[in-house]
Amino acid sequence: MSTREKTSEETLLDEEVLKNNEIVLFNDDVNTFDHVIDTLIYACDHTPEQAEQCSIIVHYKGKCTVKTGSYDELKPRCSMLLQAGLSAEIV
Repeated sequence: MSTREKTSEETLLDEEVLKNNEIVLFNDDVNTFDHVIDTLIYACDHTPEQAEQCSIIVHYKGKCTVKTGSYDELKPRCSMLLQAGLSAEIV
């Protein structure tokens, strides 16, 4: 059995798999488009255009991935969305 070192591509792939968490935002009948957009800009560092597109996707599809990254990076952002009254979770 031969052991070999990982190539740089394999290492990058492994790192990418580790960062594969997502914040998923869910539709509700309570929050306005403006509130969702403002919250995404604040909590997820979205541009106004990104936030508007995500709010439209959430409205019509029921959910949308709004941020990807490591769990530790996403946890405080998801908490901000929840504190603002939005429905979101990390998957």
